[in-house]
Amino acid sequence: MNKLLIGLLLTLGITGVANAAGDATAGQGKTAVCAACHSADGNSAIPNFPKLAGQNATYLVKQLKDIKAGTRQVVEMTGLLDNLNDQDIEDIAAYFSSKKIQGGKVAKDQLELGQQIYRAGLAKKGVPACTACHAANGQGMAAAGFPALGGQHAAYADLQLKNFRVGARNNDPQAMMRDIAAKLSDVEIKAVSSYVQGLY
Repeated sequence: MNKLLIGLLLTLGITGVANAAGDATAGQGKTAVCAACHSADGNSAIPNFPKLAGQNATYLVKQLKDIKAGTRQVVEMTGLLDNLNDQDIEDIAAYFSSKKIQGGKVAKDQLELGQQIYRAGLAKKGVPACTACHAANGQGMAAAGFPALGGQHAAYADLQLKNFRVGARNNDPQAMMRDIAAKLSDVEIKAVSSYVQGLY
């Protein structure tokens, strides 16, 4: 928990002053390549591809820059960002951030456990509540660059948590998500992923 608190404070201190400064109107004209997987409005119809609509622009900018630099490996996006400069990335992030996410539903059999993990954590396993960084309503913390989770595809959230758990995804500040995901079982990951899909 101390590592989470320290990481949160460091992230707030580092990214809190660096907000995304893109132009959503300009960004719309630069998203044609994005639409095939994420849809024109950022509400991906394909569960393995994330919904970008309504996502915090600061978070989107970081992810796009990490993917472009190879810090975050996303095979499906290899080469797609090569011709984009920093302003293009800021504009695309602003565009998707300006869109409204279309929420999903939580599976009834996942609701109780998913809600427990998201809202209260798992104290016996040292797992903090997701609300600490992602807010009670799933809107994230834009100033800190923590992503909105509400309405995200359960399949995508599940995959990302598993990637964090095994270290396949490692671009999280202070290894916060890797530390948390390492303590979660497949059953727990499925439950909390389903819960965030219905949270919006």
